[in-house]
Amino acid sequence: MRRITRIATVGVMSAALALSVTACGESSSSSSSSSDSKDNKAAIAYDIGGRGDQSFNDAAFAGLDRAEKDLGVKGTEAEPSEGESDADKVQRLTSLARAGNNPVIGVGFAYAPAIKKVAPKFPKTTFGIIDDASVTGDNIANIVFNEEQGSYLAGVAAAKVTKTKTVGFIGGVETPLIKKFEAGYAQGVKDTDPSVKVVPQYLTQPPNFDGFSKPDLGKAAAQGQLDKGADVVYSAAGLAGSGAIEAVSKAGKWNIGVDSDQYSQEGLAAYKESILTSVTKDVEDSVFNLIKSVQDGKPETGEVRYGLDKDGVGLAMSNPAFTKMTEVIAAVDEAKKAIIDGKITVKTAP
Repeated sequence: MRRITRIATVGVMSAALALSVTACGESSSSSSSSSDSKDNKAAIAYDIGGRGDQSFNDAAFAGLDRAEKDLGVKGTEAEPSEGESDADKVQRLTSLARAGNNPVIGVGFAYAPAIKKVAPKFPKTTFGIIDDASVTGDNIANIVFNEEQGSYLAGVAAAKVTKTKTVGFIGGVETPLIKKFEAGYAQGVKDTDPSVKVVPQYLTQPPNFDGFSKPDLGKAAAQGQLDKGADVVYSAAGLAGSGAIEAVSKAGKWNIGVDSDQYSQEGLAAYKESILTSVTKDVEDSVFNLIKSVQDGKPETGEVRYGLDKDGVGLAMSNPAFTKMTEVIAAVDEAKKAIIDGKITVKTAP
């Protein structure tokens, strides 16, 4: 797999474009010539935190990695830079499209403004954006999830296992997307046991997105929640969540992970026994499916939604300690069926 590292600042955009295209093994070309390429190439541009976050970005990488193995696709990865602007993202996506990658996938809602600018310039290239449906186009696939549904199940589990009647929620950055996680979690808790208190906390506010990338922030927030009596902490904070997981694990309390099955993540192996479960989003399959659709000549476009009904979100069952909690699992299964059957409508805002 080829990897594009951080691209230079906007002030030297033209030079950076040339360098990044060269890094892809391509010479500079127009959108029309790149779209005629016979090479099977696909690219993902990572969200804040980059690959190695043990969560969201790593799930996207898994989809690209599987496409390389199963479809013979040549994959390219592009890393974000700290404090980058939308112009940096435009530059990154442009270089990936010019290099003949199809599809080009932006991992995270932060890529919406850039895809809005770049996609019309490469009409024969499919652009995917994960976690955003605000920017649409004939060649844009909006890959979205019902995060609130998976989070509801996490709330059911948390309410069942808490002994202190206090559970925590840590959101990386206070955005509408992350508030979906909070909303579903809090509703699941309250519907299961109204006496349980939910303590929410956000690490940063937009436009500061450090809350997705700074483990120390997550660690400090988790310690604060533990000090308030929380004995279950659900973190939706990307790489920053790893800091929360560490703090909660060392306190001997329960973590609930996010996006990937964090119990199985190698980088979190030291804390795995504390990870009761994780709210999973099938980002891996969504990336693989989009790449395959392009390879099959029937590219996905428009909204592509993954919910409980398609197992696009759910709870991980990797921790044997969790699966042995038969009463908890039964309550989770009951709630899942009720959501799928339309008997429970999960809120998307607190």
